[in-house]
Amino acid sequence: MATGLAENVRTHRRTAGMSQEQLAEAADLSVGTVRKVEQGGDVRMETLHALARALDVPTSALFVTETTTPVVGDEANRRCLVELRKALMPPVGLAAPMTDRGRTEELSALRRATADAHALYWADRYDSVAKRLPGLLRSAEAAVEALEGEEQQQAMIARCHALLLAGKYLTQVRQYDMAYYALVEAIRLARETGRTLTAATGVVGMCWLLLRQDRFDESEQLAAQTAAEIEPRMSDATPAHLAVWGELWLRVASAAVRNNRPDVAREARRMARTAAGAMSGENAEFPLHWGGFGPVTAELKVVEDLSLLGDVRGVLSRADDGLLAGKALRNFGKPTAPNWDRHRLDVARAQVSLKQHQDAMDVLVSVRRTSGEWIKHQPMARYVMTDLLKTRKRTLSQDMRDMAVHLDVTG
Repeated sequence: MATGLAENVRTHRRTAGMSQEQLAEAADLSVGTVRKVEQGGDVRMETLHALARALDVPTSALFVTETTTPVVGDEANRRCLVELRKALMPPVGLAAPMTDRGRTEELSALRRATADAHALYWADRYDSVAKRLPGLLRSAEAAVEALEGEEQQQAMIARCHALLLAGKYLTQVRQYDMAYYALVEAIRLARETGRTLTAATGVVGMCWLLLRQDRFDESEQLAAQTAAEIEPRMSDATPAHLAVWGELWLRVASAAVRNNRPDVAREARRMARTAAGAMSGENAEFPLHWGGFGPVTAELKVVEDLSLLGDVRGVLSRADDGLLAGKALRNFGKPTAPNWDRHRLDVARAQVSLKQHQDAMDVLVSVRRTSGEWIKHQPMARYVMTDLLKTRKRTLSQDMRDMAVHLDVTG
């Protein structure tokens, strides 16, 4: 059955004066894929990017608002996160929210608890993060209510940091409604306490969330506006300030390249390199800024652009060269695990495209070894594994079978 997406693709194709065969050739897709899209079949986001580039329109021009497909199989996530949802989004009545009072902790203890929970996040201990966040959020809220004056301001900042962590974790596991609420509250608290850079850190997270929801225009505009508002003076900017500013430009570029706005993406990448070039190495000091940023991270995202554009040989040629070579990694420091692992998935995707199946499996196994929980939440990993199963002609190895089970991918 045709859908609004199918109609949009067909309309733009006809406006461009192209046949299905011509569109397939221009987008480097099979004619069967174009026909599937125009008949309302399921389609990957990367396919829409390719079609938008071939049609010379923003990817967002192909999107529609229509009835959603029923969600099946999310019951386990709802049960696992019920305590976090209660702590973050309590019922609201006529008088006040119906909250469970948390235990008031010393501010130093709250800061340590947030730092410890973030360390667990980096260590791929998502189960532990989910268990700690409800108590942390309640304790931080209790501290805000119990304290006054300067101490209350510090408690608000501590709660802001806990909310930023909640937003990061919830976006990673694709619980977008709660992530949005956490980030909005974090940004509000940061603004109320005059912490502009902390608020901008929350905006970086908000732009990531918007990107995850395919809201490319909004992500680009929000990141660009905020980057302009906090632009540093390069001569005396702190590493944290440069990192926040640089991360915002990474968000601009990521949204623009996905939305078929290559000129905007190139300029944003240039600005990110400017920020990275003023830093001596990688910096990952949460909550001073969102994730990791530095020269290596900026280069990783350039390679990610090549992957999105389908330049598989470009990805492989730059994967271990220049700023991504071993010597540079030792000099500048290794990027954060999520950024590095996402890059390795781009490499695995390129290898599968060239039928280098064992090389791709080596990458997947390596990522699973260090980030087994993280990889289960990555659609890219499932796409790579699905394509490998479809194109592999020989009998699957044990590693391949194990990985398919781990990612819940069937051939």
